[in-house]
Amino acid sequence: MTETVAFPQSRSCPYHPPQGYRPWRDARPLSRATFYDGRRVWVVTGHAEARALLSDDRLSSDRDNEAFPMPSARFEGVRIRSAALIGVDDPEHNVQRRMLIPSFSVKRTAALRPWIQRTVDTLIDDMVAKGSSAELVGAFALPVPSMVICGLLGVPYEDHEFFQEQSRRLLRGPLPSDVETARERLDGYLRDLIERKRATPGEGLLDELVQERVESGELDVEELVSLAAVLLIAGHETTANMISLGVFTLLRHPERLAELRADPALMPAAVEELMRFLSIADGMLRVATQDIEIGGEVIRKDDGVLFPVSVINRDESVYAAPDTLDWRRSARHHVAFGFGIHQCLGQNLARAELEIALGTLFARLPGLRLAAPAEEIPFKPGDTIQGMVELPVAW
Repeated sequence: MTETVAFPQSRSCPYHPPQGYRPWRDARPLSRATFYDGRRVWVVTGHAEARALLSDDRLSSDRDNEAFPMPSARFEGVRIRSAALIGVDDPEHNVQRRMLIPSFSVKRTAALRPWIQRTVDTLIDDMVAKGSSAELVGAFALPVPSMVICGLLGVPYEDHEFFQEQSRRLLRGPLPSDVETARERLDGYLRDLIERKRATPGEGLLDELVQERVESGELDVEELVSLAAVLLIAGHETTANMISLGVFTLLRHPERLAELRADPALMPAAVEELMRFLSIADGMLRVATQDIEIGGEVIRKDDGVLFPVSVINRDESVYAAPDTLDWRRSARHHVAFGFGIHQCLGQNLARAELEIALGTLFARLPGLRLAAPAEEIPFKPGDTIQGMVELPVAW
């Protein structure tokens, strides 16, 4: 067993794992990490072991469990609110997920593609109309998924500045009080929105859930508030960061970008490889509810378990030359969307948004380039979803 490694750490390059995580790569499949309060947890870095454990019902996502690991003081703020889907186990998780699956299916996503394409085209039109440069996070990467998830849920897009700010505070804090206040404000907003939908139904997933589940008594308002918060935050934050970091990464790899431009049919494979390579949600957490033997070690009941996705997705036994981008490899079995029962519900929608956003952006703006030195462009710290803080571009 190696010496413990501090978690989380910030990346020195936005598309590579932190250098400080190198000992975990050298000590696969299991190692140790130390959190801010000195707690030591297991770290799973072997790809096969990660997929096995993420499918093991002896590991729990229940954040109400006092033994659930919290990697920073800020995360303690989430304990005061139950987190639907991501923070509960079966059977409750299965009930919630089954309500939502039809809205995020492959068929439903395919039907949304023309609308996503129109959204992307409109935003690019707006950028071009304003000149030959833009700050891409605010002008494109964030609005694309925000508009899509708002339309899907039935949340008024004109409120986007409010919920994006609460989302930012929830994910970046820095204090537990920031997280608590942001969640209270977001919950209050969603509670009021749901009550308006009960009085005057509209079109959207939340309207459907109000009419079909809340009014029947199958789901209460507070449960729907928790579900809506998870869907709204996850639905725009993750994809927005993938778009911004994906654009930055492609502009820093001109040979790979040239391949995509020469053969647009590569885009679906490129999205999978970018998901693997970037691994923006870097640190899934679980707690053991029973002893588990794996990888020559024993994870004891109440032990915390960390899955550093950026390290798992660069397992040399699964991906040859894992630190390079390769559109020709099969990257579909990455764990960037998680694995097991908690695998990302919105992954079909995310893939569609990324394929359309990246493909259209580079097709319509062939001269797209960074408008500042790459080393001067700020990106996010290691204790949140990875991505660009801002991305100045020109064309």
